[in-house]
Amino acid sequence: MSNAKDKRNKAGIIMALLSLYVVWGSTYLAIRIALAGFPPFLMAGLRYIIAGSGLYLFLRMRGAPFPGKKEWAGAGVVGGLLLLGGNGGVAVAEQWVASGIAALVIATTPLWTVLFAGIWKRWPTRAEWAGIILGLAGVVILNKGGELKAHPAGAVALLLAAMFWALGSAWSRHLLLPQGMMASAAEMIAGGIVLLLSGLLTGERIETLPDLRAVGALGYLIVFGSLVGFSSYVYLLGKVRPALATSYAYVNPIIAVGLGVVLAGEHITGTEIIAVPVILSGVVLVILGNKKKRGLQ
Repeated sequence: MSNAKDKRNKAGIIMALLSLYVVWGSTYLAIRIALAGFPPFLMAGLRYIIAGSGLYLFLRMRGAPFPGKKEWAGAGVVGGLLLLGGNGGVAVAEQWVASGIAALVIATTPLWTVLFAGIWKRWPTRAEWAGIILGLAGVVILNKGGELKAHPAGAVALLLAAMFWALGSAWSRHLLLPQGMMASAAEMIAGGIVLLLSGLLTGERIETLPDLRAVGALGYLIVFGSLVGFSSYVYLLGKVRPALATSYAYVNPIIAVGLGVVLAGEHITGTEIIAVPVILSGVVLVILGNKKKRGLQ
């Protein structure tokens, strides 16, 4: 029985990783398209409120227990960090920065995750420190030219987004959260509410009817980015170490840059081409160093 369960767990982990590698790489372009019809915080808030509420109702109909107060509190912390700080920051930055470049900066998430794990006494190994230094050097190179230099507000928003996402990912393993997929539903609902409130408080409004392209992109984000992608990520956070769960970060930029160039006419500069292998090499070092130290778990 245990062998069958182990095989199911491994199969689930592989499927979840593949969905993150492919699906989340495409969401950067979908965010950029959706921003043509929706302001950033309201767009992200609608995305997660709809996805989270749908998943919550489905799980309740299947008999999943109602989360307790402490579980909702934990979901609120994680959802706020991941969705307001992380996804909200990406949406804000993509008002100025190309989708592929945004994905490349967010690729530094595993570097920050390893650093934040030190709060709980899991300090980086030498290989991880080398990866962190190399990855951050790539970010410095990226800021020397191209869109990030031209739009410093976008650069700051993306760096903060990566840091908030990393902190939420590391902290999630030490908080009381709902069981199973209900954790994903509760985090999306809590994070979506905070995103919507942030949008309203900062004066965001949807003043004209969004076109079908923007609405379609939002629908794609709801179904694939949130229901499939975010749920897979929450599942992985409960099954594997954060560094493996965030390993999507070195695949997403390749997909995002390719889609941005082919479908949206985005351009990548020589400086950015140099930064890509530097950042991704640092992330790979972190993943390998973490795996060597702790194994799959």
